[in-house]
Amino acid sequence: MSTATQVNGVNGAQEQDEKVLDHAQERKKIVVVGLGMVGIAFIEKLLKLDAKRREYNVVVIGEEAHVAYNRVGLTAFFQHRKVEDLYLNPKDWYASMPEGALNYHLNTTVTEIDSDAKTVKTSKGDSVSYDILVLATGSDAVLPRHTPGYDAKGVFVYRTIEDLQKLIEFSATVKGTNGAVVGGGLLGLEAAKAMMDLDQFGSVKLIERNRWVLSRQLDADAGGLVIEQVTNLGLDVLLSKRVGKINVDDSNHVQGVTFEDGETMDCRAICFAIGINARDELARKAGIKCADRGGGIVINNDLSTSMKDVYAIGECASWESQTFGLIAPGIEMADVLAFNFTQAKAHAPRKFKRPDLSTKLKLLGVEVASFGDFFADRDGPKELPARRGAKKEGADNTENRVKNITDGPPPPPVKALSYRDPFQSVYKKYLFTTDGKYLLGGMMIGDTKDYVKLVPMVKNQKPLEVPPSQFILGTKGGDDENADDLDDDTQICSCHNVTKADLAKGVKDGSCKSIGDVKSCTKAGTGCGGCMPLVQTIFNKEMKAMGAEVLNHLCPHFEYSRADLYNIISVKKIKTFPEIMKEAGKEPESLGCEVCKPTLGSILASLFNQHVIDKPLHGLQDTNDKFLANIQRNGTFSVIPRVAGGEITPDKLIVIGQVAKKYNLYCKITGGQRIDMFGAKKQDLVDIWTALVQGGMESGHAYAKSLRTVKSCVGTTWCRFGIGDSVGMAIRLEERYKSIRSPHKIKGGVSGCVRECAEAQNKDFGLIATDKGFNVFVGGNGGAKPRHSELLAKDVPPDDVVPILDRYLMFYIRTADKLQRTARWIENLPGGIKYLREVILEDKLGICGELEKQMDDLIGTFFCEWTEVIKSPERRKEFQQFDNTAESVENMEITKERGQERPAYWASESVKEDFRGTKWSSLTWQPMIRASHFSDDSPTGTSANIKRGDTQLAVFRVKGKFYATQQMCPHKRAFVLSDGLIGDDVANGKLWVSCPYHKRNYELGGESAGKCNNDDDVNIATFPVEERDDGWVYLKLPPVEELDGVLGTSKWKVKNEETASPFGKLDRKLKGMKGRKPFEASHLGAQRVAVTAGGAEGGMDW
Repeated sequence: MSTATQVNGVNGAQEQDEKVLDHAQERKKIVVVGLGMVGIAFIEKLLKLDAKRREYNVVVIGEEAHVAYNRVGLTAFFQHRKVEDLYLNPKDWYASMPEGALNYHLNTTVTEIDSDAKTVKTSKGDSVSYDILVLATGSDAVLPRHTPGYDAKGVFVYRTIEDLQKLIEFSATVKGTNGAVVGGGLLGLEAAKAMMDLDQFGSVKLIERNRWVLSRQLDADAGGLVIEQVTNLGLDVLLSKRVGKINVDDSNHVQGVTFEDGETMDCRAICFAIGINARDELARKAGIKCADRGGGIVINNDLSTSMKDVYAIGECASWESQTFGLIAPGIEMADVLAFNFTQAKAHAPRKFKRPDLSTKLKLLGVEVASFGDFFADRDGPKELPARRGAKKEGADNTENRVKNITDGPPPPPVKALSYRDPFQSVYKKYLFTTDGKYLLGGMMIGDTKDYVKLVPMVKNQKPLEVPPSQFILGTKGGDDENADDLDDDTQICSCHNVTKADLAKGVKDGSCKSIGDVKSCTKAGTGCGGCMPLVQTIFNKEMKAMGAEVLNHLCPHFEYSRADLYNIISVKKIKTFPEIMKEAGKEPESLGCEVCKPTLGSILASLFNQHVIDKPLHGLQDTNDKFLANIQRNGTFSVIPRVAGGEITPDKLIVIGQVAKKYNLYCKITGGQRIDMFGAKKQDLVDIWTALVQGGMESGHAYAKSLRTVKSCVGTTWCRFGIGDSVGMAIRLEERYKSIRSPHKIKGGVSGCVRECAEAQNKDFGLIATDKGFNVFVGGNGGAKPRHSELLAKDVPPDDVVPILDRYLMFYIRTADKLQRTARWIENLPGGIKYLREVILEDKLGICGELEKQMDDLIGTFFCEWTEVIKSPERRKEFQQFDNTAESVENMEITKERGQERPAYWASESVKEDFRGTKWSSLTWQPMIRASHFSDDSPTGTSANIKRGDTQLAVFRVKGKFYATQQMCPHKRAFVLSDGLIGDDVANGKLWVSCPYHKRNYELGGESAGKCNNDDDVNIATFPVEERDDGWVYLKLPPVEELDGVLGTSKWKVKNEETASPFGKLDRKLKGMKGRKPFEASHLGAQRVAVTAGGAEGGMDW
């Protein structure tokens, strides 16, 4: 073949040379003729099913100037006039396919099929080879060429975007005149609405040859009701009228019509919507068998034609002497053909069966639906449900024939139940078998909410469980769009044959995070759109069922909840912040903020478990994760090694003691049965970790939103009451789940008996030993809003505990909101603990195996974060107080208390000085730090804490630009701003740093530089800064003494005398009381106070 030429509208997916295509000989080439709704449906389904095998390459040739668009929704074009809004897939979708998988031509007509050479020729002179040819040529609107004046100026059809554009342009030239639509079917009512929406015509007339509109879908009563309603909306309807002639003037412009009965009507534009003709001319020319009556390419049940390797689908195809003008049968054909091409090797091939012609539409604001065999009472049922004991067809055949001749045919074995409410404009007619046991079909006007429930009843042909009258009268209560009682195989979108199960699956597997995704993934709602209320309901319910809150946006930078983002990142395997922002952010180049960055950092860790210190992730972390330790009031950190299950050896206790003594650390036993060491300086952290790791310990992840501890009592290890090995189970669970990041911290507990010494029932997960195993409790916590946990499973064998907790924790990680504890998460689940049991124990969502595997994969990535820093010189560089000097300073005064040191209490007031407005005597440029410190230019921003004289300054580099401020946050006089997260508001040009302590946000640039956006009482000083060619970053600063006088550390660090002890009054009251030992080293010391055996003097044992 010759190289296919680039055509209008074709993007980078240009047709390759035949030689290139022949190189991939193992792939068959499918050529699709027609890029309409059915053609693109086939291509989408084929590419999806063929994604793994890659057996096919597809070339599609469309004769219109546009890629596939929603022809069912053409009326909407009159409102927005944007062709792109009708596209079923954006243009970049076509280019996003794997190389060679999909190429397309526009503005190109296929003119000839050469079956011997297996090529098609195009109007541009190209020859395109094929292995398989799929004809999806659609249909043409019927134009009555026997009617005089059919070719006049002002005559239109209603079929393509081009047709609509011509009508729009012409209507502006005949403003205020009458417009007419011929044809009162579905398309005619759509065309009438379109002409009314133009707001150009004085009136619009609908001309219908029958006695009522929609005669192919509705009976006379229903059609009459539709006429009443559309007339009230301003449409003039003329019934039992046939156009005999179109009247024209000398220049062949439409002037009106003359009907066959001799009456005339004035109009200047007329649109024919009287039916369609199958586009079979290409097939006829090639010798492919076509239907003589009604037209169409004759197809078999497998969609094949009379020509080898040629198939036909959609409106151009004739199956059992029928063509189908509705979209749904065409989509079903596309489904069958794509399945057979890709899956028939491992499955039985599918056959195209009698399609469901049920229709639910909104025409001119009127709800209209017909379903099943809706004319069974008029034409007789097409088929009746098979029943036991029924006579075989043909029995008493002779007697019946004689009776039919003498008495006429018997009435159809159908009974109709009708309801009409003229006040609400509601009409319903349901058709049943004569015994009322089976529903055959029906029609509805005005109230169509039961449509999705009734269609599967007809399809499944199951005996009814309620009397027919209930279908009309209904039951009280319930939501108009309630999907709870719908079966999974209920068809929700008839245009694209999308079931409730299809929609639910898209949400559950994470591919559909929004209604837009649902439309894109399943095509539901992209046809007529009538199913959208129910689609929205199902989407909302499934999202809530997954524990995600609908429209719960993470922050101003994302229109997604945490659960949405988790699914996006998981499905698309995104591993960096810039990629996430481009994929899901409102502003692709945004820096994010102090809310979304830690959340995204946590999600990435939950999925991929990369080291949070590494550059791609470091800028996302809050200060605790950034330095793998909990920051404290004075800028120092606390260090907590892991003590799994609370069990620790004397040797490890000695190591902890030695480390604490060497670095003068304040020690305290935590509520989770481990030892916390406070007061570690940033520059000492790596050395402290080294000593602990060498002593056989590892990070306790006390700084992370992850598993903290699994608390235990001693159980059967020592306790005489224990009936379960609580220590052994606690250690196994803590070792399994340690280090996994989650939406919030997780705490566990295991008690060896019902005495519950480990307090397992106020933990995120807790176990209490029973004779048969363990009772598993979930969703408890202490904190500001304590919650008792709830029983998830009873008497669980030890071997089954881990799978249950794997599922529970991974389901929580996937679906919880940002910073949402398990207690609140379970409260927000629909159905609460009952629903959680169904998901975790009964596998209601079918994801338990996936949850277990995901947890296995995650724990398999474990590493000690401290150890990895110790071993990496590059990571160790992050741990120093200042980035331009090895000096160190105390940021708060120290108090000695009970034999240990702690920082002074917070100052009672913020600093309210106007640092931002400081008038300096002079400013000079000073080299402060090498630019190489910022060489990575992280997309989330980088920073440095520098010291000049006694003043600490923060320097930031964001997108190549530098900013400088004071280091102290005036709110609590904490010298920490360089460790804060950078945020921005792209739309309003704002950039800020967020204090890591209490999230005061200070602007870095512009006229408001130094201003605090969320606390008017405080502000900070900012300074000019620039990078120079000598490799240094310069700050424009006042003299050292002047700067120290305003911002010096010694001036602002909090001192002991500023805040009195909160225990002064209490200590005076307790002074001299027996048993009190707050300060002495030992009760055996010289000043000990003896307590009598009976406590006769009322002493207290402290």
